[in-house]
Amino acid sequence: MTERFFLYDDVEETKTRFVSFMGENQRFDLAITKTDRHYGKPLVLDIQGGRFAIIGPDDLEEPGYLEHAFNLNEEDAHELREFLEEEVLS
Repeated sequence: MTERFFLYDDVEETKTRFVSFMGENQRFDLAITKTDRHYGKPLVLDIQGGRFAIIGPDDLEEPGYLEHAFNLNEEDAHELREFLEEEVLS
């Protein structure tokens, strides 16, 4: 067997918030992990949908970013965007 080549293998302290809220059309079950990696942007995991994205303020301004990352329609993405702007990225 050949030797494994690691690009990196780090251990880092993180802070994770688990939050669930009801939107107009769906329930959001999220795990939001804050770390110093990824330029300080949190890792947002959609627990029910099995999707995740690294999201910062600049990403929220990108048209279609949340819709694509979390497979959401425009209305549901708007609710998630509002939550992230108010609760996570402020």
